[in-house]
Amino acid sequence: MSFVGKAEVIMKNTETLRNLINSGTFLHLPSVYDPLSARQVEQAGFEATYVGGYVSGASKAISEPLLTLTEQVNIASEVANSVSIPVLADAGAGFGEPLHSMRTVREFIRAGIAGIHIEDQFFPKRAHYHKYQVHAISTADFVTKIEYSCRARDETDPNFLIIARSDTCREMGLKEASHRINSAAEAGADLGLIFPRTAQETKEAPKVCNIPLVYVQSRGNRDGRPLFSRQELQELGYAMCIDAQVVIAAAFVAQRDMLRELRQTGDYKTITAQQMVDVRQEIEDIIDLDNYYEIEAATVES
Repeated sequence: MSFVGKAEVIMKNTETLRNLINSGTFLHLPSVYDPLSARQVEQAGFEATYVGGYVSGASKAISEPLLTLTEQVNIASEVANSVSIPVLADAGAGFGEPLHSMRTVREFIRAGIAGIHIEDQFFPKRAHYHKYQVHAISTADFVTKIEYSCRARDETDPNFLIIARSDTCREMGLKEASHRINSAAEAGADLGLIFPRTAQETKEAPKVCNIPLVYVQSRGNRDGRPLFSRQELQELGYAMCIDAQVVIAAAFVAQRDMLRELRQTGDYKTITAQQMVDVRQEIEDIIDLDNYYEIEAATVES
């Protein structure tokens, strides 16, 4: 990746993502947590990527609810500055009340992010969120938070996407969740995000929500939420799929198995010596090492 024009690319990513949504392009966003994984997503041909709260927290060996605005913005910024595709980010509960959520929007825009989702959980969030316990604020408070977030968007970058996320489907049902999404749409939200509990709810949700929906593919979920292929979700009428844990889970398994083998045998042979050479070259290609060589050759190594 050339550094030339990178700032211009970032400035246009909000428009790029909005145009993709408006064109009807179905977006499949693997969730990443660092620049290297983001570049792998880009190299694989995905049109956009996503920095999730779960993976950001896990990458720091803490729970997502303990993340600060600064930490999440910094991770997302590092990702956005490493790729040319748009980056969507998890902004939790907006990191506070409406005033705080306005700053949250502005900080993510300054960081080069193309959009965020804001949810109706309490702030600060609790670790029990991972046990699927819903601590939801009122519909009125949620809509107000979305309204002021959209005001900050319109004042700073109107192309920045605001996704209204409601976690209430898990305990209060589709009727309540869709009501919240539709109310948020009236307040200016561009898309909605809910968590249908069953295949039937997943099919019904796009029909009862007045803005396009994002589906979160929660591989490894423990509450029985169904998984669908990209094609199935597109046919059901969803606009986007966030693949929330697939990248970090696959990386975790590979590292865990490698370390066990290395510890138990004193060596690692699952990947051959030649494969290691090839992989190292792939890594150096993806971090653009040749570009650094070229600059040094023209300056200090000449």
